[in-house]
This record gives sequence, C-alpha cells and structure tokens, in this order.
Amino acid sequence: MKPMLPTLTFDLTPSPDWLYEVKYDGFRAILNWDDSGITLTSRNDKPLLPQFPEIAGYLESLEKQFQPFLPLRLDGELVWLENAYKANFSTIQVRGRLKAANKIAEQAAKSPCRLMVFDILVLAGKSQISKTFEKRKDELLKLFMKLGLPNVADPYSETLLQPVVPHTDFSKLWENVVLYDGEGIIAKHKNSLWEEGKRSLQWLKYKNWKYVSCFITAFEKTNGYFYVGVYKEGKIHGIGQVLFGFKPDEKQALQSTVKQNMVREDNQFIYVEPAICLEVKYLELYDNQLREPHFHRFRFDSKPEECTYEQFIFKQKNLPEDLDITHPDKPLWKHHDIQKADFILYLREISPYMLPFLENRILTVIRYPHGMFGDPFYQKNCPDYAPEFVQTHQAEGIDYIVCNNLKTLIWLGNQLAIEFHIPFQTTHSKGASEIVFDLDPPSRDEFHMAVKAALLIKEVLDQLNLIGFIKTSGNKGLQIYLPLPEDVFSFDDTRLFTSFIADYLISKDPDSFTIERMKKNRGNRLYVDYVQHSEGKTIVAPYSLRGNDHAGVATPLYWEEVSDKLNPVDFNMENALNRIRKQGDPFKNYFQTKFIQNFGPVLEVLKANK
Repeated sequence: MKPMLPTLTFDLTPSPDWLYEVKYDGFRAILNWDDSGITLTSRNDKPLLPQFPEIAGYLESLEKQFQPFLPLRLDGELVWLENAYKANFSTIQVRGRLKAANKIAEQAAKSPCRLMVFDILVLAGKSQISKTFEKRKDELLKLFMKLGLPNVADPYSETLLQPVVPHTDFSKLWENVVLYDGEGIIAKHKNSLWEEGKRSLQWLKYKNWKYVSCFITAFEKTNGYFYVGVYKEGKIHGIGQVLFGFKPDEKQALQSTVKQNMVREDNQFIYVEPAICLEVKYLELYDNQLREPHFHRFRFDSKPEECTYEQFIFKQKNLPEDLDITHPDKPLWKHHDIQKADFILYLREISPYMLPFLENRILTVIRYPHGMFGDPFYQKNCPDYAPEFVQTHQAEGIDYIVCNNLKTLIWLGNQLAIEFHIPFQTTHSKGASEIVFDLDPPSRDEFHMAVKAALLIKEVLDQLNLIGFIKTSGNKGLQIYLPLPEDVFSFDDTRLFTSFIADYLISKDPDSFTIERMKKNRGNRLYVDYVQHSEGKTIVAPYSLRGNDHAGVATPLYWEEVSDKLNPVDFNMENALNRIRKQGDPFKNYFQTKFIQNFGPVLEVLKANK
C-alpha cells in the first residue's frame, strides 16, 4: 500500500490542535505481519527485508509477545539512528546499496538499523485508519507498553522497533532537533485521518535547514540547474547545484545575467566568473554535494571572496547566526593542529552531551586568549560586554555565568574559554547533586595509582548497590561520580561517605594512598581529597577541554575500559567525538540514575557507626 505523505512547509505556526514528532531521515517503510509472515515495504512498494534482515530477525525473536496483536500493520521510517533526534542519512544509503549477502549480514549484526514507528494501521486484524491520529498514537504507545518495549528513541538500545513519541511543546522539541542536528519535525493534526497515497496538509514537514552563502559558477542548459561554489584555500570549490526555490522572474533574470556575463560555453554548460552571490538552504552535505538545496535569497551585500569554505562549514553545523566567530584560524596548541575554528566546532558537536552538566550551575572558566602560547586566567564574574542572552546567577557577591544553551556555550568558546569548571550542586539545589571522587596521582607517570583507586572504589560501590560513573580528568587523573536525587542529601551527609571511602583506600594500600593535605608529607602517594567535595568547590565538567600539552578532554569512560592499559594522553579533542560516534556516551543514563540511586540506606549505616 502507498503511504500517506506530509507536505513541506517553510512556515509552521505552533497550535494546540497539532502534535509534533521528530522527522527521521531514512526509508519510509510499512511493516505488515500476518499469517503469511513479515513484510517490510518501501513507499514504492519494494521489499526492504532482503537489505535489512535484522528487522525480521528481531521481530521473530519476539513472536510470542506479538502473537496476541497479529495481524499487525505499522507505518514508520527505517533508519540508522545516530541520536534520539537524528538518523544518519548517508549510513542507511550505504546499507541500501549493499548487494553481497555476506556484507549485508555483517552490517546487520554489527550496525543494525531500526524501524521508528509513528503510526498504527491494523491492530489484531482490526483497521485503525478511521480513528483520528491522536487516538491511533495512543493505541501505538499502548502496544509498545503491552509488548514491554521501551517507549523512547535510543540508538544504543538493542530494541530495533522503537516508537516516535508525540510532543505538544513545539519549541522544546525544535530546540532539541537543532541541538542534535536532526532533519526536522513533522507536525500532525490531532484529528487527521490516515489517507493512503495522499500528500496531506494535515501532516506538515518542517525541516532544519542549513544556510550557505555561495556564488554561481555555471548554468546547465539541459535541465536549468545553477551550479554553486565557495572559495577554499583561494580556489573555487564546487558544493552542488540548485534548481528549486526561485520565483519565475528571479530564475529568468538570473539566466539572463549568466548568459550576458559568460566567460565560455560548451554543449552542456554556460560558465561565469564568481560574481553573483546567493544564499542557499539545504539539509546536509552528502557525497560532497548539498542535499535538497533550495534558493533562499540573493546576497547583493556580499562579495564572492567572502563566500568561503570555512564559513560554509560553520553554517553547516547550525551555529547561532548572530554570533560572529572572530579569528577562526588562530592556532591554539603548540603540538596539535587545532585552530580556534576546530575548537568551536568541537563545542558545537559535543554540546548535546556537555550542556546537561552545565545547566543551572554557576560556571568558572579558564580562558586562554592566546591559546597555549600565552598565559591563561580564571573568570568567574560575567563581563560587562556579555550579550543579553547570557544568563547569570548571583552567589557570594559574584555575578556568575550560567551556560544553559548552545548560544552561550559558543559565545564562551569564542572568548576562548577552554576549561569549564562547575560546582557539585545546581543553582536550585539545597544540597549535593552528586558525590565526586577526584583521584589525582602525583604525576602522569603514576596514573596507574588512579586506576587502582578507581577499581577499589568500584568494588565497594558494587557491594553497596550504588551506581558510579567514571571519567578522565583530562589531565593526569580519574574522577568517579555518584548521581544523587536533588534536595535530599547535605554536604555533611556526603562527607561521611567520602571520608569512609578515603579510609577504606588507605586501609587497603597505605603505600599508594594518603589523605595528607601537605604535599611535602605525601611522598609518592595518590592524595585522596575527600575534603574537596563540598559546597562552593568545583570540578572540571564532563567533555570539557583542558589547557595542557595533549589537548586533553575530561572524557567519560565505560567501567570495562578502566585498566592499566589506560593512557590519559589518549583522551583528547581529536578523538572525543569519535568515541561517542563509535561507542555512545558512557554518561547517557547519568541523570536517570538520580532517581534510583540507593544512597539513603548506606548513609543510615554510616550515621549509626559514626
């Protein structure tokens, strides 16, 4: 059957009569499961299971659970899920082109795709299409609940059938789509009916466009495409071609201008020197070409030499448009080829994982205005020249910056705030938001001491049924976090536990660990600073860079990675993002853990034995 299709819109006005979903970028697919078996067909009625056998395999493994709900027909998008708000278009395109059965099987096992289900058409043999979209959505979410399947999008889950959850708050959803670089949003009227094969105005797609300022290089006579480019290292660099978005008079005038100013012509093209600047909106760069390009406007205020590849890359990452990145080519490290532009792009890419830890926390930054080539300085007070969008919070007579959004993070990055340090509580907390152990060995050569301490602490946490997370400090140590529920435990409470752990480490290995505060009396032992965990003290935020020689990053780890094979210099800006892409975020369940952390009973025992 032919699926119902949404209509593209460039102007979406939020309304309480509509529901909003993440738009995932993949292959539209209808799943049918009845007595004849499982089929998965594309919008052109092509079978998809030969290319994506993992979907059938997954469903068959749950046949008993599904049996009461068969025959079943679901509408969705077959995707390679990159994060909860974005599907990776290029990855699923590569999967879709594979021909060799062994390659398909290898990828299905190693990197499975998922069916993101947004509608239910048949349930237990009964058609649902006469119901409103809102009621169908309720039936769909009830089905997932009855099946015992998760009701959220999760790229790291083994669940290959996941629901597309409806939202009523467009602004909040859009904020996350932009933050996570998703394709866009589908708006669906609550009372819309499912209409086979129809492109409906009751379903609207609103895309997360990127914008590039470029110039015309050629006109293709056979199909009317205008070829566009930018300057890269002083040479013209083609980025694709655009046909749609022009009004008839704009297109005619542009064709005439190109013909009047041509420098040469052949059977296919009319070529021009860079002179006509325009802004093109597109979804992403795919195979080095703009994907779904649309003309947006002429840029009569721009010169061709201002249309650069560097600006193109910045815009591609959806950096805030009203923030000017100054001196993007400034080198920041002596022994690494990292320019300011690279650092800004790192902050943009890491922002979904870093911002939750900065949210509603007063911020101390260490700024390096000359990179590693000059002296840094600490900054607590928000400067007078900070833009209005930068939020602040008064504490101890200081007007601290609070980094609650991407725009503030990028602004701080442009100020070359390299290190981000945060306290152990939010601006709203009445006590500790977490417990953190900072395991700081005497030098990088003694990093094995931090590993030893971490593994001993992990043994205790496991015995006490406590959940800990671990990260590198980005420098020469390790840091262990125990998330806590908000407004429940005081810093006096957490001091009992940090003191207990410190005493335990020293009892296990007094030659390796000490609580001696005087450096001269520590010898070559790791200092267990349980006093540091207190109100007003700070620690480097997860995924923050450090101003050291190896461009270190305070990198979250999986516990199974913690061994003597760890080398702190391996965790730097150049590989932090690759770790997330390949392995996911080890801290992804951090905030959920606050609600299940079993710290109360442990504290009661410590108080009883005080």
